[in-house]
Amino acid sequence: MPVPQTHDEAVAAAHRLAARLEPGAARRDRDGAAVIPHEALADLDASGLLAITVPAGDGGPGLGPSTLAEVARVLAAADPAIAQVPQAHYLMIDILAVHGSPDARKRLYSDVLAGRRLGNALAERGGKHAQDLKTRIAGGRLDGVKYYTTGALTSAWIAVSALDENDRLVLAFVPRDAEGVHVDTDWDMVGQRATISGTATFTRVAVEPQLLVAYAGAFAVPQQLGARAQLYHAAIEVGIAGAALRDARSYLRDKARPSTEAVRAGAVAATDDPHVRHRYGRLASRVRAAEALLGSSARTLDEVGLIPADAEAAARGSLAVAAAKAFGSEIALEAGSELFTLCGTSSAAAKYDLDRHWRNARTHSVHDPMDWKYAHIAAYELAGVLPPNHGQL
Repeated sequence: MPVPQTHDEAVAAAHRLAARLEPGAARRDRDGAAVIPHEALADLDASGLLAITVPAGDGGPGLGPSTLAEVARVLAAADPAIAQVPQAHYLMIDILAVHGSPDARKRLYSDVLAGRRLGNALAERGGKHAQDLKTRIAGGRLDGVKYYTTGALTSAWIAVSALDENDRLVLAFVPRDAEGVHVDTDWDMVGQRATISGTATFTRVAVEPQLLVAYAGAFAVPQQLGARAQLYHAAIEVGIAGAALRDARSYLRDKARPSTEAVRAGAVAATDDPHVRHRYGRLASRVRAAEALLGSSARTLDEVGLIPADAEAAARGSLAVAAAKAFGSEIALEAGSELFTLCGTSSAAAKYDLDRHWRNARTHSVHDPMDWKYAHIAAYELAGVLPPNHGQL
């Protein structure tokens, strides 16, 4: 399928893909890492959506954050695990746009435009935090072990963060099928199961110099790489919230019985219960608010641009996204839980797999702590303190 060239074309392509993904979402959730979702990922790769943010100067349409956020939200409402698979892919496109050499951009963007995906191997276990890196590149060879490698299992390329011989942070793009690359399916989480974001091991993997990106200075200057990456995460949470609301509405209209108390009060259907109506109306309003906040934050990033003018502009973008991500995560968790209050005991039957909404939201929402986002927003608004310049805000 050709790459969408406009916002409307991209959103339409997302809806077409979502229609293919939604019917199998519960099955993929149950299968988890035991079954690699090849068909769903092939549909993603063939959708043309992987290339929508490739810069116009590099042969892509150069569509911006507002488009990407809406595409991610639509896909996440269908299956948030499949929607998360290309999250780092889009981050890598941005990194290449800002820091990639002409050779790296030409080589990797060419593959992206052809529907090939970039996976990630950024986080590690066992250190003081996930970015306390032990992975090294020495003598042109890469060695290390990564976890939370979303998308790496079935990608064409894997972007691996490492320290070079001078202890500088670099990003190496290596072929997924390169000798010495092993990606495991040891992913065993309560939610986002079909992402299969397990362990990747790199043993003496050859690194092409032209595919090595100097990444050490990326966060030494005002940047929006973190905000744009977090925007996609926010869209996943808001998509989950919308999916939970959608499924609650369908269950209430088609399956739920009124409670005994409601029948005594005169209700004929579950939707007649005034308390159900109150709770549903409140939840629907909050989901719509999360969607609006996501859209507003995306428009802010459109205005700020990939390379912000100064630290204040960077802060504006980062904090706008922080609000959308924190609030969206809260509403996704609320919607995933409130669904059962609305729909009653029968909705908790395993055959419906409706608990996946809460499990997906809970697993994804702890990607980075919400409390720090609110703290940085307050520090800026109350005391004029600029937020930290890192990739988790």
